[in-house]
Amino acid sequence: MARNPCDIRFLLLAAAAAFIYIQVRLFSTQSHHSERLAEAEKLENKCTDQLRSMIDQVSAQQEKIVALEEMKLRQDEERVQLKILIQDLEKRSLQTSVNKDVQVPVAAVVIMACNRPDYLQRTVESILKYQTAVASKFPLFISQDGTNGEVKKKALSYTRITFMQHVDLEPVRTERPGEMTAYYKIAKHYKWALDQLFLKHSFGRVIILEDDMEIAPDFFDYFEAAAKLLDDDKTIMAVSSWNDNGQKQFVYDPKALYRSDFFPGLGWMLTKPTWIELSPKWPKAYWDDWVRLKEVHRDRQFIRPEVCRTYNFGEHGSSMGQFFNQYLEPIKLNDVHIDWNSEDLSYLREDKFLIQFGKEVASATPLHGSDALLKAHNMDVDVRIQYNDQGDFERIARQFGIFEEWKDGVPRAAYKGVVMFRYKSSRRRIYLVGPDSLSQLGV
Repeated sequence: MARNPCDIRFLLLAAAAAFIYIQVRLFSTQSHHSERLAEAEKLENKCTDQLRSMIDQVSAQQEKIVALEEMKLRQDEERVQLKILIQDLEKRSLQTSVNKDVQVPVAAVVIMACNRPDYLQRTVESILKYQTAVASKFPLFISQDGTNGEVKKKALSYTRITFMQHVDLEPVRTERPGEMTAYYKIAKHYKWALDQLFLKHSFGRVIILEDDMEIAPDFFDYFEAAAKLLDDDKTIMAVSSWNDNGQKQFVYDPKALYRSDFFPGLGWMLTKPTWIELSPKWPKAYWDDWVRLKEVHRDRQFIRPEVCRTYNFGEHGSSMGQFFNQYLEPIKLNDVHIDWNSEDLSYLREDKFLIQFGKEVASATPLHGSDALLKAHNMDVDVRIQYNDQGDFERIARQFGIFEEWKDGVPRAAYKGVVMFRYKSSRRRIYLVGPDSLSQLGV
């Protein structure tokens, strides 16, 4: 039976519509997959770029690590070579400066230097004026902290001086925030240098100077005379060439020496047994204030002169010129010849000095009341003024112009709490006396 042509066209149209629908759906699906594929490719490219960037960064870091390792190896090699060079220089220089066939030296003299070649030159030239005649008694060393080329060049230019160099590349770690690292470096340098001189070179005594000091003409005679006293009297911890109140207006007698409970520093001598005691517990910083602690000096005292045998010209240094204009610049450097070999220093032994100093303090006229300072200016005899505590001492000291500072309960230059100074460069003495001073002196 024959189909109706309309039916066939209807079927064809339906088939065409179905085909078109299928094609549209297929195209839509393909477009969607294409977009997802493109997004996936874009994401893949981004990941690839990031991975390449990370690989580049890792490679760069690896190159830096390799470079740092190579630099460390070179530095280690340089340090080894530098130590060998320093040891060779020390050995050759020591052989020329200390002849073991001659007398045993009184003391090695070490100049502590760092980065001030002009200061070092001034110090060395001052020392050589008087050391040359006694070179065998006082062999001279320069100990440099660090690698400043100008300082090293200057130090090596002196053929009669043994050069030592302290090279420490370890970073400085301060104990408190804001502290100056210089004080830590100085303390470490001091320990190293004194270990070298006492333990390696076996000197019995060492005199320590800094690279900003000039010395008096009788500097070496003074220390030679004091050496035997230092050896024999175990109540003396060190001998100093410095008086904190040694300004021109407060001194008179160039022969006068005193015992003090306060460590003066600034040109001082100590013995090997004392250093062996101090070295293992040497502080990380502020070594001079550490020596001033009672637990460190343990009731031992220090010999100091009335008129300084060193002059500190170092306005620029680690302490930033602290106190320079008021206390250091006016210091009187001794210029009078003293024959120390003929001086009897037995009066400085503890028992004799305590009695004699006590008599002198007791014989001074006591002044009391609010007008005590005014009376002191108007009298022509030795006087003593009592202070009650640290604040009271600082008030009185400020009015006279002497050092006000205390360390661990001890005023600068004090003996048994008594600070003595001259009145306007005259023979007159003024004693500032603590509340317990007379009883400590047995008065």
